[in-house]
Amino acid sequence: MALEDSANLVEYFRSQLEPSLALLKKLVELESYSFDKPGVDGLTGFLADEFSVRGASVEVMEHPVRGNALKATWNDASAEPPVLVLGHLDTVWPPGTLRSRPFKVEEGKAYGPGVFDMKSGILICLLACQAFQERRIDPGKGVIFLFTADEEIGTETGLSRLKLVATSCRAVLCLEPPLPGGKVKTFRKGVGEFRIRVTGVAAHAGADHEKGANAILELSKLVLQLQALTDYQRGVTVNVGKIRGGSAVNVVPADAEAEVDFRVSTVSDGDRLEQRVRGLRASDPRCAVLVEGGLRRPPLERTPAVVELYQKARGVAFSLGLDLGEGGTGGASDGSFTAAWGIPTLDGLGVEGDGAHALHEHILVDDIPRRAALLARLTQTLPPIQTVTLADARKGTT
Repeated sequence: MALEDSANLVEYFRSQLEPSLALLKKLVELESYSFDKPGVDGLTGFLADEFSVRGASVEVMEHPVRGNALKATWNDASAEPPVLVLGHLDTVWPPGTLRSRPFKVEEGKAYGPGVFDMKSGILICLLACQAFQERRIDPGKGVIFLFTADEEIGTETGLSRLKLVATSCRAVLCLEPPLPGGKVKTFRKGVGEFRIRVTGVAAHAGADHEKGANAILELSKLVLQLQALTDYQRGVTVNVGKIRGGSAVNVVPADAEAEVDFRVSTVSDGDRLEQRVRGLRASDPRCAVLVEGGLRRPPLERTPAVVELYQKARGVAFSLGLDLGEGGTGGASDGSFTAAWGIPTLDGLGVEGDGAHALHEHILVDDIPRRAALLARLTQTLPPIQTVTLADARKGTT
């Protein structure tokens, strides 16, 4: 299909809206909670069949504990570096959620657990593949659709496979939900956790109070130091979210611990923060401090390569009648990893809606054709984009 036929492509997807909603209903009703391997595997198997009938070659990547991941490739014989279209199969909703929140379409919105994050993103991947086949759209390169099985809990099982696939690709298009107004995400904060453990000396709170070294007291001093590391101007936040300690009210506590969430906008800020936290010490020499954890997902930094990819996407969107804005968020995704590996990554290309992980989760039905057309056209028009190391990207080298 010629590039000037953008309007026809949108109309094609509009003509497919009724069967698309029927397919979306099936995707939502295949509940795929992160910790429910049979549920995730059921969705994986269903999608393997759906991509296969649309002409893609399919690989189910099995795992003994977590759900099976899925890789579907269009035009895998191409010598050109492929485009990676990235998504995830799992949701945050336990099995049985559908009984109280069934899939429904009302007033132009489709509701259901996982419909926004990100069953509708999976849907437009299928639609793009369908357009390649039915409309004979030649992307001119390989297009890899990769779906991890446990993104919502940190991509514990799929990270090595993701890296193996992504590092050979020219760019990554991530189908996470967009920001309000349909904006894509050109930056994300990195996310990490610390567990701070303090050990002291137990003693009777009445008879031997002075012999005790109060671990809770020392932890409370560290909490103040931790919270003071928040720097809103730099996009750094530290949140002591849980604390526990002690054994009985009449015992000087010999142990205490805190669980800490932190977010950073750059890897360098993450390194500095980790150094500060690992340097924490108790004021009472009888107490010891142990710090565990660190950065779990790196930030998606708004590097020149990311901006270049966004500008290309914005131009394609304009040809489809879309004004594609950009923004950022405090949460992370699998796109955070690919960006940190130096691969140009554009996130938030899913269907517009609201309520990720919330009871009012929904998408705007009319946005499905536009987003499917944007994805299909992007895969067709993206030229090779030089991948770089993250260190070079920060220097402005593309």
